[in-house]
Amino acid sequence: MSRKETKIVKIGDRVIGGGNPVLIQSMCNTKTEDVRGTVSQILELEKAGCEIIRVAVPTMKAAESLAEIKRQIHIPLVADIHFDYRLAIAAMEYGADKIRINPGNIGSPLRVKAVADKAKELHIPIRVGVNSGSLEKNLIEKYRGVTAEGLVESALDKVKLIEEMGCDNLVISIKSSDVLMCVKAHELIASRTDYPLHVGITEAGTLTAGNIKSAIGLGIILNQGIGDTIRVSLTGAPVEEVKSAKLILKTLGLRKGGVSVVSCPTCGRTQIDLIGLAGQVENMAAEFDDLDVKVAVMGCVVNGPGEAREADLGIAGGIGEGLLIRRGEVVRKLPETQLLQALREELVKLRTEQE
Repeated sequence: MSRKETKIVKIGDRVIGGGNPVLIQSMCNTKTEDVRGTVSQILELEKAGCEIIRVAVPTMKAAESLAEIKRQIHIPLVADIHFDYRLAIAAMEYGADKIRINPGNIGSPLRVKAVADKAKELHIPIRVGVNSGSLEKNLIEKYRGVTAEGLVESALDKVKLIEEMGCDNLVISIKSSDVLMCVKAHELIASRTDYPLHVGITEAGTLTAGNIKSAIGLGIILNQGIGDTIRVSLTGAPVEEVKSAKLILKTLGLRKGGVSVVSCPTCGRTQIDLIGLAGQVENMAAEFDDLDVKVAVMGCVVNGPGEAREADLGIAGGIGEGLLIRRGEVVRKLPETQLLQALREELVKLRTEQE
């Protein structure tokens, strides 16, 4: 089932499925009971490009906090629930735009039905989540270990359970820290359901390892037309998840806009601090997400001028200085210390021209 053929699910004022853009999610690492801290983090994530945010709801106080958090943010709020069905019901009553549950740990069928009934009453979607770390023992025995087939069977069993309770406003997620298992599971489930899929590599790891695993896994899955919303799971600041998700979508051609920064790997010919400059340019680029431009930061005369001319804006490094190039034309030569500010000024000009 391709992205265009999945059901449309409304989450707050956003929609996924049915060929709509793949939306970026993240999850707060604050205590949800800390309203001020949680709101501050969500606003930072919004600025970075997060489009749906999830928070943990392990206590009734956390559930009650959702109402005030929601009043202060601008993107849909998802409540992550485990073990206590009463928290799921309370989260919906206090304004959650979606809830994430694993019916396998929420309790008896009657308790799951109580959650499904409340979701149906309030028109709130349920994300049915299954992780490789929580796969049922009978499926582990059946498939002789944790497998893609087991993950899919577990997810579809839970979906069927909730459907039989009269609720079909669902999103499915099947996650594993094993990249290739996760890929296979998504390929299998996409052929067996038309519910939209939340895609991610769970417990991917630290910034380096997690980004590599997520880029490979999400890249393979999304490039097949599978997946409607994504989260890059990293052991680090949530804002890094959003940055990585945006870059993955842009690289696959699934997201347009924003400043795309390319830079050379440096070598012994480089005579400016290209690594530091490229990092500063990338950070600055986040301020110009309304533009759709390519910026090249190049270190020497071998490929620098040519690559810079291919971009909308470019820097070609020299000996402690560099050329500032705009759409193929050299604007001026500047000392290394002035290159970043000059580039910012050119981006501002492009924004003004675009308006």
